[in-house]
Amino acid sequence: MSAEPLPYRYDAILLVGFGGPEGQDDVIPFLRNVTRGRGIPEARLETVATHYRAVGGVSPVNAQNRALRAALEAELAARGVNLPVYWGNRNWEPYLPGEVAAAVLDGHTRLLALTTSAYSSYSSCRQYREDLSEALPTGIGGVQLDAVRPYFDHPGFVAPFIEGVREALARFTRRGICVADTHVLFTTHSIPIADAVRSGLPDRDLGPGGAYEAQHLAVAAVVMAALPVADPDAQWPPAPAWSLAFQSRSGPPDMPWLEPDVNDAIERLAAAGTRAVVVVPLGFISDHMEVVWDLDTEAAATAHRVGIEFLRVPTPGVHPAFVSGLVDLLLERLAPGPASPRAALTALGPWPDACAAGCCAKGAAGGRPRQH
Repeated sequence: MSAEPLPYRYDAILLVGFGGPEGQDDVIPFLRNVTRGRGIPEARLETVATHYRAVGGVSPVNAQNRALRAALEAELAARGVNLPVYWGNRNWEPYLPGEVAAAVLDGHTRLLALTTSAYSSYSSCRQYREDLSEALPTGIGGVQLDAVRPYFDHPGFVAPFIEGVREALARFTRRGICVADTHVLFTTHSIPIADAVRSGLPDRDLGPGGAYEAQHLAVAAVVMAALPVADPDAQWPPAPAWSLAFQSRSGPPDMPWLEPDVNDAIERLAAAGTRAVVVVPLGFISDHMEVVWDLDTEAAATAHRVGIEFLRVPTPGVHPAFVSGLVDLLLERLAPGPASPRAALTALGPWPDACAAGCCAKGAAGGRPRQH
């Protein structure tokens, strides 16, 4: 008689998102949630609210997370993993504490969280882990709530960007714009330099932008190194020119944030004679407001104003490679027995599962809210 398979280390999955408004009446309450305790004046919230107002007050992020939850459920089922997937947000319904409570009420006490952020910094990693800790139900012991590792260089996350850049370059080529006249501009959310230098392990020097900037640069290099494989008959140079820019800066003028801003970068590229720019939202897993407004609206308008062709690469969303990669990450922790090999495409990874003391410490506070 064959032995019964060992149980999984966890008995439920928890998808953790940022949250976003789903109607005009939600916008200001959502922004108040995001900025609670930071002293952001109402006038600044109203300024950010205009971005949501322009699209009916609905952020795309909740629909994206619903689709991602469904895709994860399907992929888990296809691999024979019969575990429920809950979904909770930091700043809007469904709220994280309520979803954790619902899971516990359903009898699940060992939850494995998957956050919708791939990189290491206070706001993109440590704060989510703090939220998970605060979401544990009070008065109920024995509930375990852990998170998968930062997955910035996991193949499943990187593959959709490689595919997107290849397709964008091919589209420009079909328009008669050669690769030599095209610049690949990777973008991510800017953060205060005080947070950037504290990102990652405190005893690991990864440069002035800390682990946050180093991780983005390393992943961008992987994407660019993969491009010549796209079409062996294409007359491409070893790699198009590329750089990293930052977007959605929200701090007061006297607070230093990571630069250059994506709009400034596009203006400089146009002044240097670049004909076309491929913008790659490398810091985002799905089409947040920072993507559909700050890139598709504002950065695209900047490119049009300075006379440079503009294409934006899709975010991973529910790309099959991304969904499959996320399930691979879950199975690293779910499967019983010895730890499985960890996939990573850069020398920085694989990143550890748990945050060490002092990892991704918070720097100075302030700024306008992130948009999702």
